[in-house]
Amino acid sequence: MLLSNYHSHCTFCDGRSAPEDFVKFAVSKGFRAYGFSSHSPLPFETFWNMPVDDMPEYIAEINRLKEKYKDRLEIYTGLEIDYLDGTYNPSIPYFQELPLDYRIGSVHFLPIANPLSEANMACIDGAFSNYKEAVDHHYSGDLRRLVKHFYDSTMQMVESGGIDIVGHIDKVYMNGENYRESLVAEKWYRDMFTACLDLIAEKGVMVEINTKILTSKNKTFPHLNYLPLLLERNIPVMVNSDCHTPDLVNDGRPEALTLLKQLGFRSTRELIAGKWNEIAL
Repeated sequence: MLLSNYHSHCTFCDGRSAPEDFVKFAVSKGFRAYGFSSHSPLPFETFWNMPVDDMPEYIAEINRLKEKYKDRLEIYTGLEIDYLDGTYNPSIPYFQELPLDYRIGSVHFLPIANPLSEANMACIDGAFSNYKEAVDHHYSGDLRRLVKHFYDSTMQMVESGGIDIVGHIDKVYMNGENYRESLVAEKWYRDMFTACLDLIAEKGVMVEINTKILTSKNKTFPHLNYLPLLLERNIPVMVNSDCHTPDLVNDGRPEALTLLKQLGFRSTRELIAGKWNEIAL
């Protein structure tokens, strides 16, 4: 089993350790490849995202680590880039012109007013209390409206292009199930999710199997019940831990790879010498 991880956060965003701490852990565990994907700058400041002024230092530090550990580990420079709307997303020149090895596109925020500011965002991540307040106040208590906004944004992100990987494609269900327990089983929800998958399959974009809460809550993104839908559409996948501390670099990966194999997946995607390859499970 090849060991790799392409979704991770360090102290340049909301991670808890310096980049080299993650590298040392990956080397100690026999990893072949490791990618950093700090939360990208936004048009407003948040606790989670990297300030735009730190971008040159971020790229320089990962390049330093690439050189220092080149005989022991393939290290890659990525970003997890938020899709907000047509004016701010992974496809804009700023992100496309950065010297990155790959780009993860994710939706954490849903704009509910202009201008683009934190106060005008509904956040689907984080505390359930904030999620519930967003549904109740910005979507008139209609969970379906928020979920539709989320999947519409995800599909617009895929249409816009400029990404290699869709990050935690259905994270909206994490808090959504707390708002309505039956959410993932409801037909309208499944229809929205499958429409998103159909577009991803058409565009040939990769989807991560995100194991951030697999060992703690027995949940993945995409939802465990929906993993066969990716296989049916031949969507290329990889397994990422979305870690924020070095001890979680490999968290959930062995279990996820075993599950994928049991479901009938035959391969995952890996960066080898800078190129994406299909690696047999």
